[in-house]
Amino acid sequence: MSRLPDLEAWAIFAKVAETGSFARAAADLALSQPTVSKAIGRLETRLRTTLFHRTSRRMSLTAAGEASLERAARILGEGEAVEAELTEQSQSLRGTIRIAAPMSFGVSHLGPALPRFMALHPDVVLDLHFSDGLTDVVAQGFDLALRIAALPDSSLLARRLCSVRLLLVGAPAYFARHGHPAHPRDLAQHRALRYTRSRGGEAWRFRHPRHGDFAQVVPAMLQVDNAEALVPALHAGLGLALQPEFLAWDDLRSGRIETTLPDWTPPAIALHIVTPPGRAKPARVQALIAFLAAHFAQAPWAVDPQAA
Repeated sequence: MSRLPDLEAWAIFAKVAETGSFARAAADLALSQPTVSKAIGRLETRLRTTLFHRTSRRMSLTAAGEASLERAARILGEGEAVEAELTEQSQSLRGTIRIAAPMSFGVSHLGPALPRFMALHPDVVLDLHFSDGLTDVVAQGFDLALRIAALPDSSLLARRLCSVRLLLVGAPAYFARHGHPAHPRDLAQHRALRYTRSRGGEAWRFRHPRHGDFAQVVPAMLQVDNAEALVPALHAGLGLALQPEFLAWDDLRSGRIETTLPDWTPPAIALHIVTPPGRAKPARVQALIAFLAAHFAQAPWAVDPQAA
C-alpha cells in the first residue's frame, strides 16, 4: 500500500521557497526552525533528491525544487484558503478585499453599489483601486478586478456578469449641424471624440446583419484615456463618440445625447469579474462576487450574459 503524501512537509517547502529562508518560514508558520528543517529533510529523504542548494550565505532551489514548487504552492494555498473560509463561515465575514476597477465604471457604478454590501458585512474592509490601465491582478495582489472588454485568453479566472453595448452617440445640436451618417463610411466627414484605450485603435468597427463588417477611421478632435472625460465635449455638440451604455444611459433618457447608425452595431463588450488562478477564494471574496453579480444583473443597461 502506497504511503500518503507528506502534505505538511510540502506546505513547509513552499513557504521556505517563498521566503528564501528556513528561519523566516518558521516565523511565518509559527513553527520552530528545527521543525522546518526536519520537514525538508523528510521530503528529500523520501524523494531521494535535494530540493535546495545551501551555502553559508544563500539558499536556492535545485532543478527538482523548481519543478515541485508550483504544485507545492497550491497545496499551501488551498490549505490556507480552506481554513480561512471555514473560519469565516463560523463567524461573521471579516478581512480585507482588494478590488481593481476601471475609473469611470468604478466611480459611477461600483462605488454606489458597495454601501449595501458594507452594511451587510461590517467587518469586511474594501480596498478599491480605480484605473483605466490594465491591472496585473496577481502581481499587485488584488482579490478581484472588474474588467469591461472582450477578454483575451488569460490564466485569470473570469466570470461574465453581463454584456454591455457600445453606442455611437452625439448631441442633438451636433446632428442639427452635421446631419446623421447613413453608413459608417460617412463618418470620415465627421469628428470623433475618441477613447484611446479601445482595443480597436483609431478605426471604429461596426457590423450589419446583411452587409457584414465595416471599419472606418474618423478624424479625432479630442482623444482621452478615460471615456467619462469625453462627456462635456459630447454635450457641447463637438463630435461623436463610441460610449458604453452604462455611461450613456442617463443622457440618452434625458435627451442630452442620441444614437445614430442604428442598423450598424459596434462589437459588444462585457462586464467580467476576474480573480487570480490557483487558490480557493475566501468566503468574504465569494460573498462580494455573488453580491456584485446579483446587483449588476439588475442594472438597466445590462444585457443578458448569453446575449451578444
